[in-house]
Amino acid sequence: MQLAAGCSWCSCHFSNGIGMNIKGGCHCGNIAYELEWPEDAPHIPARACDCTFCTKHGGVWTSHPQARLRIEIDDSNAVSVYEFGTKTAQFHVCAKCGVVPMVTCVLEGRRYAVVNVNTFSNVEPSALQRASASFEGEDLGSRLARRARNWISDVRIAGRTPS
Repeated sequence: MQLAAGCSWCSCHFSNGIGMNIKGGCHCGNIAYELEWPEDAPHIPARACDCTFCTKHGGVWTSHPQARLRIEIDDSNAVSVYEFGTKTAQFHVCAKCGVVPMVTCVLEGRRYAVVNVNTFSNVEPSALQRASASFEGEDLGSRLARRARNWISDVRIAGRTPS
């Protein structure tokens, strides 16, 4: 593992053309993930959603449409999938520790996702470009189009998730 020249803000930035290999997950380790961040995207946006669920759970989300996300679930019986509002997004909550590492959405048979930057394990907070985000009043069509355009579109989950 070789750090890119001048990279001082994380232990995830490689000089092998992959970009950043970000690791994270819930507090107890039941839900873990690897996020391959594109090399041409040197900054990580961190959007703090102002809805009541995200506010109460510390949801600060990031995504990039060319990123790849691999999720590993040790005990699928200890993962709760929560939906609210439009019921078009699934919040994956670890029932053991209560952390919400990611949100997924299935559009036209394809799974998309965002990950919670507060669950990163190898990225310094200074690497994040924090901003607030409000989706209040966004109509359903616009919301789904935004997800298809901006969310991670290469998502794989190992281990069976609850229905």
